[in-house]
Amino acid sequence: MVDEGEDKEKMEKLAEATKTVESHEGESKVAAEVPSPILQQAPSNYEKVIQVNRCAKVVKGGRRFHFSALVVIGNGQGEVGYGLGKASEVSDAILKGIARAHKDKFRIALKGTTIPHEAIGRYGAAKVLLKPAAPGTGIIAGGSVRALCESAGIKDILTKSLGSDNPINVLKATVNGLQGLTDHKIRTEETDES
Repeated sequence: MVDEGEDKEKMEKLAEATKTVESHEGESKVAAEVPSPILQQAPSNYEKVIQVNRCAKVVKGGRRFHFSALVVIGNGQGEVGYGLGKASEVSDAILKGIARAHKDKFRIALKGTTIPHEAIGRYGAAKVLLKPAAPGTGIIAGGSVRALCESAGIKDILTKSLGSDNPINVLKATVNGLQGLTDHKIRTEETDES
C-alpha cells in the first residue's frame, strides 16, 4: 500500500491543482489538469477534469456550497471512463469522479488513429456527430468531446456538437456514439452469418 508520507504529498499536489478552481468566482472552470490520484487501480495515462460546477444552497446562516466535478480517464489505447463526483469540497468531488470513472470503464473500437466509421451519439437534447479523419488531421473537437477522444487514444477525428451545449449531456452523447462503433471484422462476420 501507500505510506502516509506519500499519501499526504499527493493530497497536497491535488489541492494545489484545484486552488485555481476554488479561487475562481465564476460558476465553473473548464478543463483543469489533475495529477495522478491516490487510487491504486488500473493504470491510466490520462485524467482530465472537464467541468467543476458550484451549487449554492441558501440556509439561515448564509449560503452552503457544494461542488460537482466531471472527470474523464483513459489509457490512450481505446479504454476510457467518465465519472461525476459530488462533494462539499472540490478535491473530494474530483476524487469521487475519478473513482467512478475507474468503475465505469469501457472499450471502443479503433481503426489506427481514428474511428472505423461515422457515428451519431444522442443523449437528451445533445447530439454529437463523429467522423473518421485522415492521418495528420488531429482532433477537431471542443470541450468534453476532445477530452474523451484524447483519453481514448484517438488522434484523428472530426466532430460536431449539435443541440445542447451542456458538458455532461455532450459527454454522454459522445460516449453513446463511441460505444455504437463496431470493428470492420465484426460487421463482416455478422453479414456472412445472415
